[in-house]
Amino acid sequence: MTDRTEETICRRLVGRTAVITGAGSGIGLATARRLASEGAHVVCADIDPVAGKAAAEEVGGLFVQVDVTDKDQVDALFKTAHDTYGSVDIAFNNAGISPADDDSILLTELDAWKRVQDVNLTSVYLCCKAALPYMRAQKRGSIINTASFVALMGAATSQISYTASKGGVLAMSRELGVQFAREGIRVNALCPGPVNTPLLRELFAKDPERAARRLVHIPVGRFAEPTEIAAAVAFLASDDSSFVNAADFVVDGGIAGAYVTPL
Repeated sequence: MTDRTEETICRRLVGRTAVITGAGSGIGLATARRLASEGAHVVCADIDPVAGKAAAEEVGGLFVQVDVTDKDQVDALFKTAHDTYGSVDIAFNNAGISPADDDSILLTELDAWKRVQDVNLTSVYLCCKAALPYMRAQKRGSIINTASFVALMGAATSQISYTASKGGVLAMSRELGVQFAREGIRVNALCPGPVNTPLLRELFAKDPERAARRLVHIPVGRFAEPTEIAAAVAFLASDDSSFVNAADFVVDGGIAGAYVTPL
């Protein structure tokens, strides 16, 4: 993996406004850093005020505390972004959870199912619904919704609601991309493989055997770094991806393409 410093990163997003949910850690934080380095005004949205403020301060952006399952708060997030910077050009709808009580369908109870659907899927619906009017008025915009490689594959080590929620994000992104394509708006679903984030490290700590089963199936032999996923988001946010729309943008180290992984 090549180490790319800020000085070597191109400036494709100068003057554009990017709203990132789940910006306080993991992929969201790495993306806030990357988009800011490319010149974007970054609105860091997170339910955690400490992490969210720290992210915004680091990238010279704006922090908005938000519960992404609350329509009024989500609407206020995008209005604040527009009122502050004058546009909503990029929406990276990334907030998500993967709790321990989301397991096999035989073990996952209805409250766990609903909680994951609300945070992982309904929030993306709310964010898209809030962002689209600004983008339609501008006649431009890029929406990137965080799905997952699990939306494309089945797993015996199931997290049933997480998998279903990411499948929903994938289908919704595809449909929105088609619906609004002729208005200058692109909508893509980002499908990362396992990423070296606090969420994954927590899984390792709680169930090392289950986590290790995931690593063995990655052809490149390692998990992604958040910066690698952030680079994909930056591409999808920029005009370099101007003909990429309604796509399942897979960044998984080859998992989805593998039949047998190398020894």
